[in-house]
Amino acid sequence: MSNCGCGHDHDHDCGCENNNCTCEQEMETMVLTLDDDTELECEIVGIFDVDGYEGKEYIALLPIEDETVFLYQYVEKGDDFELLNIENDEEFNDVSDAFYDYFGDDEEEEQE
Repeated sequence: MSNCGCGHDHDHDCGCENNNCTCEQEMETMVLTLDDDTELECEIVGIFDVDGYEGKEYIALLPIEDETVFLYQYVEKGDDFELLNIENDEEFNDVSDAFYDYFGDDEEEEQE
């Protein structure tokens, strides 16, 4: 999957490589409800695959008022979706590494 960092799970030729992209201005958001019923508005950083976990997709969410990225397994269910906690430590570490491989350069550039 190629990803221009716009938060969408698709390939497209939007000109991101030459800085003409408006994707970041159109970042999708969602409300994440935590176990304690706290609601956080989050930007959808991206949906991505991880080598070794075929058939699974993962999502990275960034709360609007925080710098902590949340990682979940992302499961599409028709027109809806479900977010599942990643219970296995090894799987979580692999997903975290993949997240930084896909999006780490973008995060570092934004902080400079």
